[in-house]
Amino acid sequence: MELTGTQLLHGLEEVVERELNRHLGAAKEWFPHAYVPWSRGRDYDGPLDGSPWSPEDSPVSAASRRALVVNLLTEDNLPTYHHEIAATFGRDGAWGTWVHRWTAEEARHSAAIRDYLLASRAVDPVALERARMQHMSRQAPDGDPDVLTSIAYVAMQELATRISHRNTGRLSGDPVCDRLLARIATDENLHMVFYRNLLGAAMEIAPEQTTRAITDVIASFEMPGNGMPGFERASVQMALAGVYNVRIHLDEVVKPVLRKLDVVDRAGMGPAGRRAQDELGALLASMETEATRFDDRRATTLARRGLIP
Repeated sequence: MELTGTQLLHGLEEVVERELNRHLGAAKEWFPHAYVPWSRGRDYDGPLDGSPWSPEDSPVSAASRRALVVNLLTEDNLPTYHHEIAATFGRDGAWGTWVHRWTAEEARHSAAIRDYLLASRAVDPVALERARMQHMSRQAPDGDPDVLTSIAYVAMQELATRISHRNTGRLSGDPVCDRLLARIATDENLHMVFYRNLLGAAMEIAPEQTTRAITDVIASFEMPGNGMPGFERASVQMALAGVYNVRIHLDEVVKPVLRKLDVVDRAGMGPAGRRAQDELGALLASMETEATRFDDRRATTLARRGLIP
């Protein structure tokens, strides 16, 4: 018999409390202002009669410039994510404590990235603000994700975000940017571990339902930046640069999570669980084919541009 959302929340409450305490013990206090190169800053054009932004001002690579905007607009949309997670997990008990703690930690990321970008003149501030307004004014997609789908998605998404931040920093060409995004990636990794461990606990109390949720999430996975202004073009450029692409998604996000939780080959499943496992196996094979095709296209494109993949 399938467990209801209320039963799942109750059944996982003790795990949430344990993981929250582990998280609080592992998390290190840090301050966004300490990572921002304020000495680089100067007035922009406008009421203060400063100088307008120019691409030559930016200390980061073109690929990282695009990725930084995508990453920041994603972090900016925190009110939507908080609403969705709080509506699914609730605001009481250990669940509520975690939701608010997670939100407080995530809010640091947008503050730190924006301050870095503006102080360093890394991106066009006018275009950035217009994109923020457009993205945050967009109506959230309809849907009422269940508990297991939500946990499975955030476990994947937090890992994907960690990797995207880390690769953006490495490719930026600016050690200050790299240091900041490495610090943010550390937060994202702790968030991923929380959700992944929670997903592992769900596999123990509701293995078939959880396997079904994981399979559905992998089949339909989209980064939260999907739908923001210019995302499709930016995502192609980020994929070619090696910030985030289908190969990275498969090898560094999907496979490690599935392996850690022993989803594909877990024994003891009933008919519904085995069907989900079979679907997952076929899905992984299809994703491998897609990733291999992408690898070939990327290598060809980079070679044509005289770059080394």
